[in-house]
Amino acid sequence: MHTLPTTLPDWLALLESRHAEVHINMGLDRVRAVKEAMGLKFDCPVIMVAGTNGKGSTCAMLESILLRAGYKVGLYIKPHFLDFNERARIGGDLATDGQLIDAFNAVEAKRGAIDLTYFEFTTLAIMHLLAASKLDVAILEVGLGGRLDAVNVVDADVAIVTSVDIDHTDFLGTTREEIGFEKAGIFRPGKAAICSDPVPPASLVAHAEAIGADLWLLGRDFNYAGDKQQWNYGGRSQRRNSLAYPSLRGANQLLNASAALAALEVLKLELPVGAQEVRTGLVVVELPGRFQVLPGRPTVILDVAHNPHAASALAQNLGNMGFHPYTYAVFGVMQDKDIAGVIAPMAQYVDHWCIAELPSPRSAHTDELTAIIDGLMPEDGKPGERSVTAFADPAKAFANAMSRAGENDRIVVFGSFYTVAGVMAARKSSSH
Repeated sequence: MHTLPTTLPDWLALLESRHAEVHINMGLDRVRAVKEAMGLKFDCPVIMVAGTNGKGSTCAMLESILLRAGYKVGLYIKPHFLDFNERARIGGDLATDGQLIDAFNAVEAKRGAIDLTYFEFTTLAIMHLLAASKLDVAILEVGLGGRLDAVNVVDADVAIVTSVDIDHTDFLGTTREEIGFEKAGIFRPGKAAICSDPVPPASLVAHAEAIGADLWLLGRDFNYAGDKQQWNYGGRSQRRNSLAYPSLRGANQLLNASAALAALEVLKLELPVGAQEVRTGLVVVELPGRFQVLPGRPTVILDVAHNPHAASALAQNLGNMGFHPYTYAVFGVMQDKDIAGVIAPMAQYVDHWCIAELPSPRSAHTDELTAIIDGLMPEDGKPGERSVTAFADPAKAFANAMSRAGENDRIVVFGSFYTVAGVMAARKSSSH
């Protein structure tokens, strides 16, 4: 028996080294067996959130509103930007290293001979930590898909699917119908199943009906309407009027907010929430890296958009921002993404591309990115005013953009969590 690590970085390093040896077997049997051995169960309502885009925002809004209402809220959200602790929040605070180490030890003590991937092990540990924290409500974000995600060994009282778009095709399928079926795997018989995608795949609707889930569809069971100043939510039996727009900026945030309010409507007897708590919760919600506009000049926008659906929303948000003489993009992306589909909606807004290799073997190479960008650059008679420059990492690309941008220009950092995290880490170290 090896002695187990006593610090969080050492634990994570151990899990990463083990992960390299575990064959990813897509079933949930191993995770379920360890969950049973641990006696892992929640004594409070569980809200589970899946979706291609918007799941982090929906989780953050739910957490913010429920905290305002005085509830003890547990949140599992992914991935992290700077510290692993960002993945687990209890009562609005990050889990401590000590809490996480104890949780890792608890999984290790019960897994026996069962091999777990890094994601499965850490998911079980964080769910164990949350379940033991005497919560009023737990919010669990699904990593990939839904049906076979490690989070799905727990039965949710309310399951939300935010959007269904094409991403992670190697695991989930290549059509919205296939992906919709995977995401619908978090639905449970007799429990609320909320979908805020305006055009839900038929496969998702059919699966919900086949298992007898209580399906809530946008436009049928709940809806929203708004003008420039405020917006309203209407559900099956509850209306919320004169709401402020969420502080999370962007085109899809009312879809995400509506899904959050539908979940609260489902749970209104167990977790009553007043109008003022909803209003305040939406105004103060924060989520790093989702159209996050940093204070200061030049304007810097961080956005983890890494699929065409998210990139289109980002482009729309840039178009709504007002005039900036030049826009710089700090961009790096994974090889397995629809790279042209991510770049295309952004091409009309970006003058200078600062492209970067990412710290991952799956990173797309900068020469490939250059070729794709060159093919998509608009022909609008701005010779010499457009450029593509390659860098070894996001921090160097960002430093270059900062050195060239005028104070009225803007810099948009996007393409991957790694791109945004690299810039966040660089800004943090330069501010000390």
